[in-house]
Amino acid sequence: MATLIGPGGAGDTGDTSQLTAPTLAPAGGMLGAAGGITGARSARRMARAVTSNRKATVGTALLVLFCFVGLFPGLIAHDNPSAEIYPRSLGPSAQHLLGTTAFGQDIWAQVIYGTRPVLLIAFGVGLGATVIATLIGVAAAYLGGAWDGVLNLLTDVLLVIPAFPLLIVIGSYLHGAGTGVLIAVITCISWSYTARQLRAQARSLRTRDFLEAARVRGERSFYIITVEIIPTMTSLLVAAFLTNALYAVLFSASLQFIGLGNPSVVSWGTMLYCAENNEAFQTGQALWIIVPGLCIVALGAAFALLNYAFDEIGNPALRPVRSMRRNRVTRPR
Repeated sequence: MATLIGPGGAGDTGDTSQLTAPTLAPAGGMLGAAGGITGARSARRMARAVTSNRKATVGTALLVLFCFVGLFPGLIAHDNPSAEIYPRSLGPSAQHLLGTTAFGQDIWAQVIYGTRPVLLIAFGVGLGATVIATLIGVAAAYLGGAWDGVLNLLTDVLLVIPAFPLLIVIGSYLHGAGTGVLIAVITCISWSYTARQLRAQARSLRTRDFLEAARVRGERSFYIITVEIIPTMTSLLVAAFLTNALYAVLFSASLQFIGLGNPSVVSWGTMLYCAENNEAFQTGQALWIIVPGLCIVALGAAFALLNYAFDEIGNPALRPVRSMRRNRVTRPR
């Protein structure tokens, strides 16, 4: 593209008898700079939105903390979480902040090193379920016809089957499943509700002008779905990812707690399983079961708070409500 530049610029009212031929200046550099400025402004707006929302601030702080622990567990806990080398059932001390298990393992090390598998499951299921739901839901809505009927039938079948009982049945056949298997199983079960939401949103966009223009240009359906439709659902996709990640944490911990996970993998769910089997409360080892339970609650709260916060940030209908409440509180008497 090019920009038309006259000698006097826009709005020039001088003598036009000496006008020279207009020159064409390349606009590629200007467009690139404008794109960079737009991206920087979007990032700044998002940062301001997150910092101005208490839910987003708290949720982000919790999630960043857990991610740091999951990425660098060796900086926080220096003991081997699986090593049974310490006296059994010790109470909290300077050497063992949360005591030891009935097997002589350091509880603090298990909590720290158990963060990574939980985060892998949360982000893996959140991303996988959201991608599958996006492809199926948007494709069904845009393509219509037989495609919509088949994909909608598949979605309805998974919606009417209770998710957790189905996970228990599958987990009983995959007894001792590791982290990767849990991610795959939970992903295959968790995408249906998100697909229904995205399908409804995509159906409302089918007759929009920008999609009609893309069809007139001769764009393929895959291009229209991935480039034209999906980017307009960013806020809904973020909410779907956070919701799927939240349920992944709860589902995986529940499966591991009832003994359908791999007990050799140190995670919060397997800690609860071992603590319950060894009667942690009755033997005075309450921290063995309380601390991983609180970690599950805190990580779930982080995803839930971020979900609520992005809903408030992306939904204009909620902004006047907050403004009215703020004005009502600050109104002088």
